Amino acid sequence: MDITVNLDGEFEEIVQSHSMLQNRSVPQQIEHWAKIGQVVEDNPELSYNIIKEILSGIEDAKSGDVEEYKSTKF
Repeated sequence: MDITVNLDGEFEEIVQSHSMLQNRSVPQQIEHWAKIGQVVEDNPELSYNIIKEILSGIEDAKSGDVEEYKSTKF
């Protein structure tokens, strides 16, 4: 579902800057931040770094950039 959101000019510049650094569109950057906020609210015991790793792993799995874990102990 697409919606129109009016952003403060200063915030829009911040989003634009971050989206360029992360190779995301402005809507993708806002969605990324919203996902982080949702995870933080749902899981206050998790650190930001853990949340970033979890979201990164989910994106890797969606894109097929995964490989099977093989233990070297057996």
